[in-house]
Amino acid sequence: MSQDSDKIKKLVAFKKKLEKKVEELDSELKELQAMLEAVNSVLLEKGFKRAEIDKPPAEAEVSPPKEEAMAEPSAPHFLTEYESVVQLKTVTGELLANLYVTEDSLRVVPAEGKNFNVNTPPFTHFLVDKVLTRMQEKDSELVRTGQLNAEKMFSYNIVREGDIIREINIKNVDQERIRELKSSIRWTLEKMYEKMKS
Repeated sequence: MSQDSDKIKKLVAFKKKLEKKVEELDSELKELQAMLEAVNSVLLEKGFKRAEIDKPPAEAEVSPPKEEAMAEPSAPHFLTEYESVVQLKTVTGELLANLYVTEDSLRVVPAEGKNFNVNTPPFTHFLVDKVLTRMQEKDSELVRTGQLNAEKMFSYNIVREGDIIREINIKNVDQERIRELKSSIRWTLEKMYEKMKS
Protein backbone atom coordinates (compact mmCIF):
# COMPACT_ATOMS: atom_id res chain seq x y z
CA MET A 1 0.00 0.00 0.00
CA SER A 2 2.78 2.42 0.90
CA GLN A 3 4.44 1.67 -2.46
CA ASP A 4 1.24 2.71 -4.24
CA SER A 5 0.99 5.95 -2.27
CA ASP A 6 4.65 6.69 -3.06
CA LYS A 7 3.96 6.15 -6.76
CA ILE A 8 0.91 8.41 -6.58
CA LYS A 9 2.91 11.13 -4.80
CA LYS A 10 5.60 10.90 -7.48
CA LEU A 11 3.02 11.04 -10.26
CA VAL A 12 1.33 14.07 -8.67
CA ALA A 13 4.71 15.82 -8.36
CA PHE A 14 5.51 14.92 -11.97
CA LYS A 15 2.09 16.20 -13.10
CA LYS A 16 2.74 19.52 -11.34
CA LYS A 17 6.14 19.76 -13.01
CA LEU A 18 4.57 19.13 -16.43
CA GLU A 19 1.84 21.70 -15.81
CA LYS A 20 4.45 24.28 -14.79
CA LYS A 21 6.51 23.57 -17.92
CA VAL A 22 3.41 23.88 -20.16
CA GLU A 23 2.62 27.22 -18.46
CA GLU A 24 6.18 28.46 -19.01
CA LEU A 25 6.17 27.43 -22.67
CA ASP A 26 2.75 28.98 -23.19
CA SER A 27 3.98 32.22 -21.62
CA GLU A 28 7.12 32.16 -23.76
CA LEU A 29 5.04 31.57 -26.90
CA LYS A 30 2.84 34.58 -26.07
CA GLU A 31 5.94 36.73 -25.51
CA LEU A 32 7.44 35.62 -28.83
CA GLN A 33 4.15 36.34 -30.63
CA ALA A 34 4.07 39.81 -29.06
CA MET A 35 7.67 40.40 -30.19
CA LEU A 36 6.81 39.25 -33.71
CA GLU A 37 3.85 41.64 -33.82
CA ALA A 38 6.09 44.48 -32.64
CA VAL A 39 8.66 43.69 -35.36
CA ASN A 40 5.91 43.49 -37.99
CA SER A 41 4.53 46.89 -36.95
CA VAL A 42 8.04 48.44 -37.14
CA LEU A 43 8.52 46.97 -40.61
CA LEU A 44 5.12 48.25 -41.73
CA GLU A 45 5.97 51.74 -40.41
CA LYS A 46 9.20 51.64 -42.38
CA GLY A 47 7.32 50.92 -45.61
CA PHE A 48 7.62 47.14 -46.00
CA LYS A 49 4.63 45.49 -47.64
CA ARG A 50 2.53 43.01 -45.63
CA ALA A 51 3.18 40.30 -48.26
CA GLU A 52 6.93 40.53 -47.59
CA ILE A 53 6.37 40.20 -43.83
CA ASP A 54 4.15 37.15 -44.18
CA LYS A 55 6.65 35.11 -46.21
CA PRO A 56 8.00 31.95 -44.55
CA PRO A 57 11.01 32.72 -42.28
CA ALA A 58 13.58 31.33 -44.74
CA GLU A 59 12.52 33.86 -47.38
CA ALA A 60 11.68 36.69 -44.99
CA GLU A 61 15.16 36.93 -43.44
CA VAL A 62 16.31 39.54 -45.93
CA SER A 63 18.38 42.34 -44.42
CA PRO A 64 16.64 45.71 -44.57
CA PRO A 65 18.22 48.50 -46.64
CA LYS A 66 21.36 50.03 -45.08
CA GLU A 67 19.75 53.19 -43.73
CA GLU A 68 16.90 51.14 -42.24
CA ALA A 69 19.41 48.88 -40.49
CA MET A 70 21.09 51.93 -38.98
CA ALA A 71 17.80 53.46 -37.86
CA GLU A 72 16.29 50.28 -36.41
CA PRO A 73 19.13 48.09 -35.11
CA SER A 74 16.84 46.12 -32.83
CA ALA A 75 14.44 44.94 -35.53
CA PRO A 76 14.80 41.84 -37.79
CA HIS A 77 18.61 41.81 -37.63
CA PHE A 78 18.60 40.34 -34.10
CA LEU A 79 15.93 37.71 -34.66
CA THR A 80 18.28 35.72 -36.89
CA GLU A 81 21.33 36.30 -34.67
CA TYR A 82 19.73 35.37 -31.35
CA GLU A 83 18.14 32.05 -30.42
CA SER A 84 15.44 33.63 -28.29
CA VAL A 85 14.14 36.92 -27.00
CA VAL A 86 12.85 37.01 -23.43
CA GLN A 87 10.81 39.89 -22.09
CA LEU A 88 11.66 40.82 -18.50
CA LYS A 89 8.54 42.18 -16.83
CA THR A 90 7.43 43.36 -13.40
CA VAL A 91 4.89 41.24 -11.48
CA THR A 92 2.22 43.62 -12.83
CA GLY A 93 3.27 42.98 -16.43
CA GLU A 94 5.25 46.21 -17.08
CA LEU A 95 8.02 45.57 -19.64
CA LEU A 96 11.43 46.33 -18.13
CA ALA A 97 13.84 45.02 -20.78
CA ASN A 98 14.30 42.57 -23.61
CA LEU A 99 16.85 39.82 -23.18
CA TYR A 100 18.44 38.55 -26.41
CA VAL A 101 19.86 35.09 -25.72
CA THR A 102 22.27 32.91 -27.67
CA GLU A 103 23.88 29.65 -26.64
CA ASP A 104 26.60 31.43 -24.66
CA SER A 105 25.73 35.13 -24.47
CA LEU A 106 23.11 37.59 -23.29
CA ARG A 107 22.25 41.08 -24.42
CA VAL A 108 20.00 43.13 -22.15
CA VAL A 109 18.25 46.11 -23.73
CA PRO A 110 16.05 48.27 -21.46
CA ALA A 111 12.50 48.78 -22.75
CA GLU A 112 11.71 51.99 -24.59
CA GLY A 113 11.24 54.86 -22.16
CA LYS A 114 12.96 53.02 -19.28
CA ASN A 115 15.97 55.16 -18.41
CA PHE A 116 17.71 53.03 -15.80
CA ASN A 117 20.49 54.97 -14.06
CA VAL A 118 23.65 53.09 -13.00
CA ASN A 119 23.53 54.95 -9.67
CA THR A 120 20.05 53.64 -8.78
CA PRO A 121 20.25 50.83 -6.21
CA PRO A 122 20.57 47.87 -6.34
CA PHE A 123 22.29 48.02 -9.77
CA THR A 124 25.94 48.50 -8.75
CA HIS A 125 25.86 46.97 -5.27
CA PHE A 126 23.90 43.85 -6.22
CA LEU A 127 23.96 43.17 -9.98
CA VAL A 128 27.47 44.42 -10.77
CA ASP A 129 29.34 43.64 -7.52
CA LYS A 130 27.55 40.52 -6.26
CA VAL A 131 26.55 38.84 -9.53
CA LEU A 132 28.59 39.95 -12.57
CA THR A 133 31.92 40.67 -10.85
CA ARG A 134 31.73 37.44 -8.81
CA MET A 135 31.11 35.34 -11.94
CA GLN A 136 34.07 37.06 -13.60
CA GLU A 137 36.32 36.51 -10.55
CA LYS A 138 35.35 32.84 -10.38
CA ASP A 139 36.29 32.33 -14.06
CA SER A 140 39.46 34.38 -13.62
CA GLU A 141 40.56 31.97 -10.89
CA LEU A 142 39.77 28.98 -13.15
CA VAL A 143 41.88 30.55 -15.92
CA ARG A 144 44.72 31.19 -13.44
CA THR A 145 44.73 27.53 -12.35
CA GLY A 146 44.51 26.31 -15.95
CA GLN A 147 41.01 24.82 -15.63
CA LEU A 148 39.48 27.25 -18.15
CA ASN A 149 40.67 28.68 -21.45
CA ALA A 150 41.02 32.49 -21.22
CA GLU A 151 38.84 32.89 -24.35
CA LYS A 152 35.98 31.14 -22.52
CA MET A 153 36.14 33.42 -19.48
CA PHE A 154 32.94 35.18 -18.40
CA SER A 155 32.91 38.85 -19.36
CA TYR A 156 30.45 41.72 -19.35
CA ASN A 157 30.19 45.22 -20.73
CA ILE A 158 27.73 47.92 -19.65
CA VAL A 159 26.98 50.33 -22.49
CA ARG A 160 26.03 53.72 -21.05
CA GLU A 161 24.95 57.11 -22.26
CA GLY A 162 26.08 59.28 -19.37
CA ASP A 163 24.66 57.41 -16.37
CA ILE A 164 21.82 55.81 -18.34
CA ILE A 165 22.12 52.10 -19.17
CA ARG A 166 21.64 51.49 -22.88
CA GLU A 167 22.51 47.79 -22.85
CA ILE A 168 24.42 45.11 -21.00
CA ASN A 169 26.41 42.59 -23.02
CA ILE A 170 27.43 39.36 -21.31
CA LYS A 171 29.63 36.72 -22.93
CA ASN A 172 30.69 33.15 -22.18
CA VAL A 173 27.77 31.96 -20.08
CA ASP A 174 26.34 28.45 -19.77
CA GLN A 175 22.63 27.64 -19.41
CA GLU A 176 22.82 27.60 -15.60
CA ARG A 177 24.34 31.08 -15.53
CA ILE A 178 21.82 32.32 -18.10
CA ARG A 179 18.99 31.22 -15.77
CA GLU A 180 20.66 32.89 -12.79
CA LEU A 181 21.34 36.09 -14.73
CA LYS A 182 17.77 36.30 -16.07
CA SER A 183 16.36 36.20 -12.58
CA SER A 184 19.00 38.55 -11.07
CA ILE A 185 18.62 41.11 -13.86
CA ARG A 186 14.81 41.03 -13.72
CA TRP A 187 14.82 41.47 -9.92
CA THR A 188 17.37 44.33 -10.13
CA LEU A 189 15.49 46.20 -12.86
CA GLU A 190 12.18 45.78 -11.05
CA LYS A 191 13.66 47.27 -7.85
CA MET A 192 15.20 50.13 -9.87
CA TYR A 193 11.87 50.76 -11.62
CA GLU A 194 10.07 50.94 -8.26
CA LYS A 195 12.60 53.58 -7.12
CA MET A 196 12.21 55.51 -10.40
CA LYS A 197 8.44 55.66 -9.91
CA SER A 198 8.55 56.83 -6.28
